[in-house]
Amino acid sequence: MPGVSVVKVKVADDGMRLNRWFLKYYPGLSLGRFQKLLRTKQIKVDGKKAEANLKLTSGQEIRVPPLDDEKAAPYRESGVSAKDAAFVQSLVIYKDDNLLVLNKPSGLAVQGGSNTNRHIDGMLDALTFGAEERPKLVHRIDKDTSGLLVLARSRKYADLLTKAFREHDLPKTYLALTVGCPNPEDGVVKAPLEKVGERSLVSESGKPAITEYRVLDSAADRFALVEARPLTGRTHQIRAHLEYLGTPIAGDNKYFGGESRQKFAMIADKLHLHAYKIDLSVIYNKKLVLTAPLPAYFKADLEALGISFKE
Repeated sequence: MPGVSVVKVKVADDGMRLNRWFLKYYPGLSLGRFQKLLRTKQIKVDGKKAEANLKLTSGQEIRVPPLDDEKAAPYRESGVSAKDAAFVQSLVIYKDDNLLVLNKPSGLAVQGGSNTNRHIDGMLDALTFGAEERPKLVHRIDKDTSGLLVLARSRKYADLLTKAFREHDLPKTYLALTVGCPNPEDGVVKAPLEKVGERSLVSESGKPAITEYRVLDSAADRFALVEARPLTGRTHQIRAHLEYLGTPIAGDNKYFGGESRQKFAMIADKLHLHAYKIDLSVIYNKKLVLTAPLPAYFKADLEALGISFKE
């Protein structure tokens, strides 16, 4: 039939369902017409009738009837302003064929929401670097937390990374400047957390939450640089656990109130929590540990307090 084409499934689309494949490459195709094309066997996979939820495998052949009017428009970089494109590209600290790692600044959200128009998700089209598809978010860090954010460059690695994050197979290390010094200076916080409004509070009815920590250096008992390793992934876990110890994070407007914070005007009024290190070795079956440099304000405050840290 004139106009019929046979398209091979790309490696990047391995595991994608047939309906999502058509949505990706033919966004103008209505659901009703897509279902009719399936019923009338105008769409086939490897020469056989297919269901909408069929999971595709790379190398399979999809019979596509004439759909020129429903094709995706070519990618245009104009979707992201030149200023934002240059900015988000400057955040990249690691790149290979499978993933990207950014050093996200404090104050920039990962995804949009109420009153949030500028975010990483809205700039992903500027991070293709010649690939056919935009990278994918596989985890999140708080808007006010700085540091490592991992992006997948293909569906295969999106699935691998999502599973690894969910199962806590990618050890993460955070750095926090606390008001006060935890006592003891190293230990494990096992305190269940319950989401209440925009905060996570320690509660017997909460979900299990475990954080390892140790003090790297301190300024007497007034401030401390704390290394924290979350073994579970609860919302605001490190922030809530350090507040629970009586040593909230400097600049934390959710867990360290305004009146108390005014006593420390010499400290930058930003959250001093940084996603510093991540071990991605399980993804590659070889050692790959990445670190993100501290923000300038964080480093300056450590120096002003006489707290030492070598990156």
